[in-house]
Amino acid sequence: MASAALVAGALAGTRWTPPRAFLAALLAFAGGALTAALAFELFEPAFEAGGHLASGIGLAAGAGTFVAADLLIERRGREEDDDSDGAGLALLAGVTLDGVPENLALGTTLAAGKGSVALLAAIFVSNFPEALVGARTMRQNGWSTRLAVGTWTAVAALLAATTIAGASLLGGLEGAALGFVLAFAGGAVLASLADTVFPKAFTDGGPYVALATAAGFLVAFELGVA
Repeated sequence: MASAALVAGALAGTRWTPPRAFLAALLAFAGGALTAALAFELFEPAFEAGGHLASGIGLAAGAGTFVAADLLIERRGREEDDDSDGAGLALLAGVTLDGVPENLALGTTLAAGKGSVALLAAIFVSNFPEALVGARTMRQNGWSTRLAVGTWTAVAALLAATTIAGASLLGGLEGAALGFVLAFAGGAVLASLADTVFPKAFTDGGPYVALATAAGFLVAFELGVA
């Protein structure tokens, strides 16, 4: 369900260019929802399972891993700035970098014994505008509709597999190990919010996106406690 939004967004992006403010509001809503989900569905159970040390180290490790990978992708993007295919692949890599920790986090909530509806909703809402903009950029750079949609479908399959892997491989973890993994996923998601989601939403939508962020936080919180 979470990854299906990538395919839907890519299909929409090849045919439709919505207002930037609308996409910014969607992204801000997703950012607020992800904030609530990572706080209450990831880090809180990580702290309860692993305590101060395991959850703290895991959070820092997840954020640091995301930043290091992001810097590598950014450097690659600068090197291929004049290459339309390279720029498109760099954009795709950036979305994948955001999506892997989010879907891994979703898988870890399944491994911990229950899937997070709040996190699922947040990932779904964030995937749609990212794929829409990405597919639109690819079309503008000369990609065919079939190639653009097919590429995003492949990414959707990869991220779905990440969720399944997280649930399958981490199902036997408990205590400090589970706390570390949950916190690691939360740290990576938190870093992606600070690095990508909130700056882009504010740049495209202005101060009013704060209202969409608050709405996303409230909806995810209510889903989490329902």
